[in-house]
Amino acid sequence: MEQITTLAKERTPFLFVISYDKSKIFVKPLHKLPDNIFFKIDKYRNYPKIPIKKSYYLKKYPIDFKSYKSELDRVIEEIKSGNTYLLNLTFKTPIETNLSLKEIFLYAKAKYKLYFKDKFICFSPEKFIEIEGNTISTYPMKGTIGAHIPNAKEKILSNSKEMAEHIMIVDLMRNDLGMVARDVKVERFRYIDKIKAGEKELLQVSSKITAKLKKNWRDNLGEILQKILPAGSITGTPKRKTVEIIETIEDYERDFYTGVFGVFDGENLYSAVMIRFIEEKESKLYYKSGGGITIDSEAISEYNELVDKIYLPL
Repeated sequence: MEQITTLAKERTPFLFVISYDKSKIFVKPLHKLPDNIFFKIDKYRNYPKIPIKKSYYLKKYPIDFKSYKSELDRVIEEIKSGNTYLLNLTFKTPIETNLSLKEIFLYAKAKYKLYFKDKFICFSPEKFIEIEGNTISTYPMKGTIGAHIPNAKEKILSNSKEMAEHIMIVDLMRNDLGMVARDVKVERFRYIDKIKAGEKELLQVSSKITAKLKKNWRDNLGEILQKILPAGSITGTPKRKTVEIIETIEDYERDFYTGVFGVFDGENLYSAVMIRFIEEKESKLYYKSGGGITIDSEAISEYNELVDKIYLPL
């Protein structure tokens, strides 16, 4: 975090990648970026566009429903005990494909993409924060439905469980921004984005929250990130206690999954949450995915969302 602040003070453009628990932080000036790291963040990217030139397949081997429900039930018990109100429950799924990590990255259509040293890739639809001028904005994304479902937009926006989940995350992110900035406002509430999910299309619900930073925010950028990480949309509320529960329930390390990555261009900052994430371990590929659990969650619906989020946006 100190290096992030130092580079921002110097107005040196850089890329940063921060793991979920903030124990691993990669920071490098853009002009010194290794040739095995590629990224796309808004208008910035450091690789050529390459259209897909080969047929591909994706096989996924998700956790069975019975085992999933057992873990979900543990979360529900924590909610009933008043320890959490919303918890983002995630799993690691083995996958098989004829594409390499680099090929998936190059072919993938996504707003935010990262290829990191042939260790992992993400093709994320979700912004984390952006800072332009003295305005900091965040865009929590909560609520997913298949675009093919009749009246999908109306159904997702009128669903009481999805509404409650989204309100809780918006409130959490308002509080997070309030720790580092003033004049916090919800500028847009529950708008719809359409996302390509392999052969399917998904509708996802987001909101936009803004606040005003002090003019010298670049002199404290590392501290700002330290205070608001991990991202509320991939933890839950209340954040600190929910993170503790996640550590006891999830049986794998998230590592860089659900962390954040971003670019500082010398003046402004743009970043994304590392979801839609594939990593390679011992020559095997694993896809990490999940969703928010509340007291109103239906096990089969949450399970289907977990599986639907395992896709290649090619």
